[in-house]
Amino acid sequence: MNQRDLLTGERAAAGSRVLASLSDFESEAEARIPHGAWARVSGGAADELTLRSNREAYDRIRLNPRILVDVSKIDTRVDVLGQELPFPIFLAPVGGQSFICPQGEILSARGAAAAGAIYVISSSSSCKVEDIARSGSGPVWFQLYVQKDRAFTRDLVQRAEDSGCRALCVTVDSPVFGARNREERSAGELPERELPNLKGRDYLDPGLTWQDIDWLRSFARTPVLLKGVLNPRDAGTAVQAGVSGIIVSNHGARNLDTLPATIEALPRVADTVAGRVPLLVDGGIRRGTDIIKALALGASAVGIGRPYLWGLGVSGAEGVARVVEILLKELQLAMALTGRPTIASIDRSVLWEL
Repeated sequence: MNQRDLLTGERAAAGSRVLASLSDFESEAEARIPHGAWARVSGGAADELTLRSNREAYDRIRLNPRILVDVSKIDTRVDVLGQELPFPIFLAPVGGQSFICPQGEILSARGAAAAGAIYVISSSSSCKVEDIARSGSGPVWFQLYVQKDRAFTRDLVQRAEDSGCRALCVTVDSPVFGARNREERSAGELPERELPNLKGRDYLDPGLTWQDIDWLRSFARTPVLLKGVLNPRDAGTAVQAGVSGIIVSNHGARNLDTLPATIEALPRVADTVAGRVPLLVDGGIRRGTDIIKALALGASAVGIGRPYLWGLGVSGAEGVARVVEILLKELQLAMALTGRPTIASIDRSVLWEL
């Protein structure tokens, strides 16, 4: 799907208005998505201080451009876990997309494939992992909740790997759910939905420990990443435990409030890990300049969650692809305007030191 087709579909979905930025998609999606679903998509934990901080922390970081650098060719390719990606953007796992539109996860996977991005399938998807993985031609990973029933969990891992998922992202920051007040206030507006990749609705295990990560690695055929790491000490333990990668994340600010923004936690984790495993980060990415800041502070790639749901709510798979393409274009512009023609040329010197 080329950019002209995406723009045509976008205009058809949004009338004559051109959606030029992710914030344009956000306002358009809010007008289209039912209130209860919007509360679930947009809400964070408690007073939503971390939710706001995820975004505002990026705004406080300033860039330090270089001039008279040949940027006639911009190369956004990056290698993550031995997988060459055309750009360092992936679609983070988000459950409940059927609240936005039927078969939402399948449409999101198709949109990611059209844009050339990795799509991370959520355990709490409303569609089977097999159906999502096979719905598009792009690369897919799988987000895993290690459930109390370990046999069920093992079978789920095998299902995901057999379906073509090339990495496992194990959520480790959710022994329990957080105080999601905004979502709770509108819970009665949401219908019941199936959870075909989970055993029951009480699927979080507060007894999860590092021994379970060892157990998972003992049979997983694909790389195992830990998703939800903020504390540098945990990052160091994760490397010692032999994980293949770390995702710096605060669960979209949906669990524990008053946590640091992920971009604030990233450099401390990066200093501890010291390049021994790839670092990914999600939370608050809204502009291409955000991506260059995250890469400068140690990330190999960045994940987006809410933004692609806005695209899904506006125009399905086409909207998802368009959101990714806007971010990619902005990243290319930011690289050119800071004098960084390749991903490898982005380091902490691109940030303005106060």
